[in-house]
Amino acid sequence: MIIVDSGYWLGLLDKRDDYHPACTAFLKKCREPLITTYPVLTEALHLLMRREAVRLGLELLALLSKLQKQGHFSLFSINDAHLPQLEKMMIQYADLPMDLADASLVLLAETLGHGRIVSTDQRDFRTYRWKNHHPFHNLLAVD
Repeated sequence: MIIVDSGYWLGLLDKRDDYHPACTAFLKKCREPLITTYPVLTEALHLLMRREAVRLGLELLALLSKLQKQGHFSLFSINDAHLPQLEKMMIQYADLPMDLADASLVLLAETLGHGRIVSTDQRDFRTYRWKNHHPFHNLLAVD
């Protein structure tokens, strides 16, 4: 499974986004299921709906429903037992700062046991470490 950050969904759906070509190309060649978290989905929907009213948010939901039916997408659920770990990470990376969406992806990487991610956030996901020492491998990185 490949972890997906908010910026990827924005780049994929907003044709005016600088990352649109890279995000579209990635989805066409991706053969693994995608996974994200509810905080990321909430953030992506909020940002998309601010860009293009409701249209892009609904397009994202339709795409995710389609991918989920095909077995290519799932959502990771955070529960109350995760709150202390999320708080600890957000304190650790307060200088960036780390938001809840990013903390949830670090938690997801720790749960999955890998940090393979697609993100347009080059700075933060070069800095974050899952299990405090494993770097993320951004499959969308443009070096």
